[in-house]
Amino acid sequence: MTPAPRTAGTAPDPYTLATAWAEELNLDVEEWDARAQFPWEKWKAIQRSGLLAVPFETQYGGHGGTLTDTMRALQGLGHTCRDAGLGFSASTQIVSVGVPLQAFGSQELKSRFLPAIINGELITAHAITEPDNGSDALNISTTATRDGDDYVIDGGKMFITNAPIADLFLLYVRTGRPGPFALSVFLVERDTPGLTVGEPLSKMGLRTSPLSAVTFDGLRVPATRRIGQEGAGFLILDHVMKREILFSFSLTLGEMEHRFERVLAYAKSRRQFGEPIGSFQGVSHKIADMKIAVESARKWLTDTGAKVEAGQDAAIDIAATKTVVSEANKQTALDAVQIFGGQGYLTATGLERDVRNAVAGTIYSGTSEIQRNRIASLLGL
Repeated sequence: MTPAPRTAGTAPDPYTLATAWAEELNLDVEEWDARAQFPWEKWKAIQRSGLLAVPFETQYGGHGGTLTDTMRALQGLGHTCRDAGLGFSASTQIVSVGVPLQAFGSQELKSRFLPAIINGELITAHAITEPDNGSDALNISTTATRDGDDYVIDGGKMFITNAPIADLFLLYVRTGRPGPFALSVFLVERDTPGLTVGEPLSKMGLRTSPLSAVTFDGLRVPATRRIGQEGAGFLILDHVMKREILFSFSLTLGEMEHRFERVLAYAKSRRQFGEPIGSFQGVSHKIADMKIAVESARKWLTDTGAKVEAGQDAAIDIAATKTVVSEANKQTALDAVQIFGGQGYLTATGLERDVRNAVAGTIYSGTSEIQRNRIASLLGL
């Protein structure tokens, strides 16, 4: 399917970028989820949509969009695409390497890699989480030791989204004593000797978005592949994590919008005891709560995105946004199953898949418990 040509001098609403590709994106979603395989043919539709190019500079093939534009594009993808795993991999593709490379990388690295990242030819992943260090990034144990013009990296990472299919990795490693200036970041290609990607891990949800462990054994990386200065890793990580949360949960907002619309239509059409089930208070209150949840998620994302875009302190806002949206998504997914009843419990309806996918949002990018700890700490508690 080919989208209608764009009128000269007009810019499309980023929310609609994926719309023309809905049929391809949603083909056999249940089967792909059951196989837990990355859908390469659907990735081609993501590439053709132009969505991956939104936040990047035009000189590299990007659209030159803002942070808000990118959030809106991913929200539209979430509304259009029923394959949440594919959407999650697309969001990771944007934020894992492309965003920090554009903001902090050398001109040489940007010119070499950004065009292929932007058009989706190179799949990317960032390796942060370790088996013993998830949210405690300042104490990661993977080390990079300077050796002449190179660094030698040893250690391992866990739960790395896109790792089984990734061509490029951004590695967050320790180059000094634990602390805020201990982290450094390196761009490494998959076939570099000393880098080993583990087998894909079977998981509860987001099953078409593959993840695995990655290990480093004497991985030799030229100093020219460092992103930013040595010790600047925490600054880069902070920049990335704000956008990871805003981008991935904008995707979630789109999924919540679609779910609400579907549940509302069902409650108006499904009849029991001679009445639409939406006329019963037990159902109508759940739907009212779903509407509140969607609009609350929208407001938190919109307001927090605006603060980040303006360069304001948004640390509490980011943690609160992540918590509010992820927990609202999980609750509305459960409520949708309840309202659909027996049909909601069937895999063919797709709502049980929504529940499995939603659970992940309360865990990745810092669990709900970690976010509440962070808010409490920032409040001086």
